[in-house]
Amino acid sequence: MRYLSEYRDPELARALLGRITSTATRRWVLMEVCGGQTHTIVRQGIDQILGGAVEMIHGPGCPVCVTPLEQIDRAIHLASRTDVIFTSFGDMLRVPGSETDLLKVRAEGGDVRVVYSPLDALELARRTPEKKVVFFAIGFETTAPANAMAVWRARELGVKNFSILASHVTVPPAMEAILESPDNRVEAFLAAGHVCAVMGWREYEPLAERYEVPVVVTGFEPVDLLEGILLAVRQLEEGRHQVENQYVRSVRKEGNFRAQEMMLRVFEPVDRSWRGIGTIPRSGLGLREEFSEFDAEMRFRLEAIRPSEPSECRAGEVLTGGIKPFDCPAFGNSCTPEHPLGAPMVSSEGACAAYFNYRRHQMATSSRAES
Repeated sequence: MRYLSEYRDPELARALLGRITSTATRRWVLMEVCGGQTHTIVRQGIDQILGGAVEMIHGPGCPVCVTPLEQIDRAIHLASRTDVIFTSFGDMLRVPGSETDLLKVRAEGGDVRVVYSPLDALELARRTPEKKVVFFAIGFETTAPANAMAVWRARELGVKNFSILASHVTVPPAMEAILESPDNRVEAFLAAGHVCAVMGWREYEPLAERYEVPVVVTGFEPVDLLEGILLAVRQLEEGRHQVENQYVRSVRKEGNFRAQEMMLRVFEPVDRSWRGIGTIPRSGLGLREEFSEFDAEMRFRLEAIRPSEPSECRAGEVLTGGIKPFDCPAFGNSCTPEHPLGAPMVSSEGACAAYFNYRRHQMATSSRAES
């Protein structure tokens, strides 16, 4: 396929690796923000072959992983109602709430359906006026425009039985929270290419300037990531802190204006809780007042929920780069994809899932060798 095989070319990858290792005069610490990038890095062993040149730490770039526990419990409550059809993307069904998950609710008779677009949920609401249809609207700026469009169309069409349970989060405030942490080790970021395809990269420029950290907008294939790492290392070695765009085939500085416009018509910045991390001011997107009739929290008068995470789960530290999944005692023991304690173990973009899928056998081999 054009524009794919060349970004997986082993010769190009080896050449880029050589340039990274020859450029770095010390070991630099980089964070990739996107969970999709994390999976490529771990699957391809990119973090391992970088050796002493770069340490890759994994950021909170998995929207499923950072959806707060209280919002999962609200979703489970709604899905358990007999008058509700609860719709969601498939990767949310096995994310653990405080006591159960959406998949178990469905097995017990709840009307929980997987959809591939929020517009599918809206169409379902039009076809079943006798039911209340709720769509679980999660994600970063990547999915927010489509979810905004569904709400906009619901108002245009007069579909009164449609609402969304909104749990959108945005990337720049999370990056700033990491940089403000007293334990921060991040010296440069690889920014998520798909988020920047929507938003552009202007909003990263103040962060790069204020905290003096390079930010490189990067794609998702091995060559993309190695080139993004090289650009970041060059900036660090030269003492620069700018925003650069490696993902030129998909991202423009101004982003997608139409998508931004739709998103900002329907949503506004709100404080948002991040699972395992806590509340980050103005890091989420909530429905504007004029669209409040489509807000499931208001429609169903959902009460505040304050559940507590399992004490042995250290997902918050994994999501902020404080530890690697291997460092959590529950990893691969009490926490597995079949019996997860935290969302990073079940999400297709979760760091714990990546390590479990691609590194657990290596960990077991290393443990046997040490013993």
